[in-house]
Amino acid sequence: CPVVLAPKNSIVAMPPPADIVKVAIEWPGAFPKLMEIDQKKPLSSIIKEVCDGWSLANHDQFALQHADSSNFYITEKNRNEIKNGAILRLTTSPTQNAQQLHERIQSSSMDAKLEALKDLANYSRDVTFAQEFINLDGISLLTQMVESGTERYQKLQKIMKPCFGDMLSFTLTAFVELMDHGIVSWDTFSVAFIKKIASYVNKFASDISILQRSLAILESMVLNSHDLYQKVAQEITIGQLIPHLQGTDQEIQTYTIAVINALFLKAPDDKRQEMANILAQKQLRSIILTHVIRAQRAINNEMAHQLYVLQVLTFNLLEDRMMTKMDPQDQAQRDIIFELRRIAFDAESEPNNSSGSMEKRKSMYTRDYKKLGFINHVNPAMDFTQTPPGMLALDNMLYFAKHHQDAYIRIVLENSSREDKHECPFGRSSIELTKMLCEILKVGELPSETCNDFHPMFFTHDRSFEEFFCICIQLLNKTWKEMRATSEDFNKARKRVMQVVKEQIMRALTTKPSSLDQFKSKLQNLSYTEILKIRQSERMNQEDFQSRPILELKEKIQPEILELIKQQRLNRLVEGTCFRKLNSRRRQDKFWYCRLSPNHKVLHYGDLEESPQGEVPHDSLQDKLPVADIKAVVTGKDCPHMKEKGALKQNKEVLELAFSILYDSSGQLNFIAPDKHEYCVWTDGLNALLGKDMLSDLTRNDLDTLLSMEIKLRLLDLENIQIPDAPPPIPKEPSNYDFVYDCN
Repeated sequence: CPVVLAPKNSIVAMPPPADIVKVAIEWPGAFPKLMEIDQKKPLSSIIKEVCDGWSLANHDQFALQHADSSNFYITEKNRNEIKNGAILRLTTSPTQNAQQLHERIQSSSMDAKLEALKDLANYSRDVTFAQEFINLDGISLLTQMVESGTERYQKLQKIMKPCFGDMLSFTLTAFVELMDHGIVSWDTFSVAFIKKIASYVNKFASDISILQRSLAILESMVLNSHDLYQKVAQEITIGQLIPHLQGTDQEIQTYTIAVINALFLKAPDDKRQEMANILAQKQLRSIILTHVIRAQRAINNEMAHQLYVLQVLTFNLLEDRMMTKMDPQDQAQRDIIFELRRIAFDAESEPNNSSGSMEKRKSMYTRDYKKLGFINHVNPAMDFTQTPPGMLALDNMLYFAKHHQDAYIRIVLENSSREDKHECPFGRSSIELTKMLCEILKVGELPSETCNDFHPMFFTHDRSFEEFFCICIQLLNKTWKEMRATSEDFNKARKRVMQVVKEQIMRALTTKPSSLDQFKSKLQNLSYTEILKIRQSERMNQEDFQSRPILELKEKIQPEILELIKQQRLNRLVEGTCFRKLNSRRRQDKFWYCRLSPNHKVLHYGDLEESPQGEVPHDSLQDKLPVADIKAVVTGKDCPHMKEKGALKQNKEVLELAFSILYDSSGQLNFIAPDKHEYCVWTDGLNALLGKDMLSDLTRNDLDTLLSMEIKLRLLDLENIQIPDAPPPIPKEPSNYDFVYDCN
């Protein structure tokens, strides 16, 4: 290994030790001081050294904080986040600051009080300060101020309304920020406080900040405490919330729907249907459709999630009927079946009802129930004793018969008069279809915390599930005829037809039709013939050969393809990516850039003022992280920067794009990828650097695509040649080798 010697008398610049960080420290009224911080020394020793430099006594009353917009305190836990070139500020300790603000917000001067509450709202985002302020019983002080605030400042509200609004806004902001840290239980709040927050939803509709925070507090109360749910439900009505959906601020609309969802979710089973009836009376669905879904703006992810939750909770109201068996002795339930028969066969059987013996009438009923497609012709009530779908199937059939009478009569008579054994039994098909629709819409399951898959068409009708069934039962009848299924072996036919119908419905739903009519037209274009074409096309594109030689060839080629993907990922890391930073409330802050060195040994990164137009050179990125120091790569909820709590549920999009590099004992580098593609590239690349498998969806797709292409290329010369499943047998050894020609 060659040794390079420095010229005589020259100075060789040695890289600074990894534990030394160069920073600038500010103090009001003094010039900033450049300083090297030894991360091995206790933080109290560093603060003492800084205080001594400015001749400040009582160093235990001081602390260091970031001089950026966050103003977060530096503690032993987060000190590893200090980067070279960072600007810090010497300030009062969090204990001192909390005590001072605790006194200032109780000032008799309105101006001083307003300024103190503004500072409190800002500082409360920092968990270190929050803990100290809460230790002083600060939460109780804020709730007392809210409870007594309106009466105490009635005159101020009339004379200086803007000042009062700002004061209340900062008070509620500080409260929300403090509660977000999860230090204090929600069960500790009084009815007077809840009444006051609920009153703000009505009184301050024009003040966006007060309204937003009030709604966030109400949602958190309902979700985090059963006792508070009952108290909030008594104080806030759906009628008070509805007007906020008719505005133009999507954030307020999101918080409003979140409160409605929380009340819906936590309501006892016997109260949910009552609440649904109130929502129907207040025309919630049509208001959401008009002012949210069809508003002239894009729906963000959090709003989409809340609409999905409302959709799930609404469909879950069907669970009770879905799990209720029919009582064959219940006359009211049997009357529904009589009504189905009457609507279908009224014209031909009504004259016979007035005369004839009981035996003839029973015989006629049995014949009609058979035509309706029930299994039990004598007592069709027995068909509805299986759960799911229970009584929900009968409800759907009656709705179809009453609201789409022509289509109902046509389907029943058409199938009851067929003589080619291809009739589609309406009763049995309706029961199976209802069960399948419940599975598709996950009726009875709690809403997912990460899903935002709502369907606009379900907000276009008050009886959307029943209308959904009416469209699908006609589709099933049509597909049954196209597949020429027979009722003789109903179970086999049912499985085949239901698979196709489910595929038709799922493919139509993925297009997110805006109305039920649009959904219906999508299904018309997805006939059985079209489904067969789509399946064949997908099979050809996937080229999913399952023969043994092809599988062996895939296995042989796969390592080469994976190495190719790995090199592509590492090359992308060398090019680098611009990431965005988020603060504790996950709002956009600023940009930073990260890239891998060409020798794959070091990650270079640093902050940027704005998003770059191209690659950022290595030498302009001030921070480095050796790849050898990386301990692990974590994603999603396991990331340190994704573990904070918010008034609204965590941003699902951000959660899916988050990953972190863990190094040393507690060091971390946190990322929010700009999109899913970059997320996959970086997590794959980092795993490849650590010698781990690349497990992203992008890698699986790339591997499938490249393997398919490579196999097609290698099989070009074998076109139209049948590849055997097993290799040909090796012939026996010849009796002599006289045929061998000796070249020598």
